[in-house]
Amino acid sequence: MKFLTKEVKIGLTGVAALAVLYLGMSFLKGMSFTPSHYYYITFANAKGLATSSPVYADGYQIGIVRDITYDFDKPGEVLVEISVDSDVRMPVGTKASLAEGMLGGCTLNLKMGTNPKESIAVGDTIKGDDSDGLFEQVAKVMPEVGQVLEHVDSLILTLNTLAANPDLQQTLNNMQQLTANANLLATNLNNSSEQLNTLLKHDVPRLMNTFDQAGKNVTQLTGNLASLDMKQTLDQVNQTIGEVQNLIELMQDPSGNLGLLLKDTAVYHNLNSTIQSANNLLIDLKEHPKRYVHFSVFGKKDK
Repeated sequence: MKFLTKEVKIGLTGVAALAVLYLGMSFLKGMSFTPSHYYYITFANAKGLATSSPVYADGYQIGIVRDITYDFDKPGEVLVEISVDSDVRMPVGTKASLAEGMLGGCTLNLKMGTNPKESIAVGDTIKGDDSDGLFEQVAKVMPEVGQVLEHVDSLILTLNTLAANPDLQQTLNNMQQLTANANLLATNLNNSSEQLNTLLKHDVPRLMNTFDQAGKNVTQLTGNLASLDMKQTLDQVNQTIGEVQNLIELMQDPSGNLGLLLKDTAVYHNLNSTIQSANNLLIDLKEHPKRYVHFSVFGKKDK
């Protein structure tokens, strides 16, 4: 090793340092030294995707982003080159999408196709999905959410105003009273139903028996009336009415005794005077019985 001069040793050390530096930079950039395949993906918006960002397939890292190029000849198109493990097969129908992280950064996700036979050739382009991610969708919805929050705020203010209104408590009291009345009404209806059931069970049958008995009595009475000789009965009634009418005519005839007795005032006055005299005689007899009746123990009259 004596042929290595000091200058050669310094040169070899510098080359080794440069090699280590290159390997270290490549490692920091995410370059893999294992066999890998390269694919290309086009996006309309890179969304902050950076070189050396991980590439995931169904949540598992299978590679890294090697390069990102903006195609100035085709504005609105970003070409992304990825490097994946050579053991990974890309079925036809595989799509790529970008997902932004909550704390910044962006990851590339591959949604593997289901074709079991056909695969995307190495170096071909994988279709990129430019649909909005979760944060973009949230950003679009935020204005509507703000409007909803304004309406919610107004609604809460209205509810507070309504709750502070004393009429609300009165309304609640009225509703409570109405509920109590409804419960009382339900109780009364229940009691009435029980009474009606009792009536239908006990009283109505007895009433129906009474009605049946009354019907039988009416039937019997009708039969008795049917068995009567109505002509003879009516003849007797007419005869009696005729006799009463004759008596009335005798009483109204002024030449008859009854007519004179009823209509002659002199007879009435004489009869009244006689009755009054008899009454006076009885009174005097009670007051002075010795004037009319004389008794003697020895058979002699008092002088």
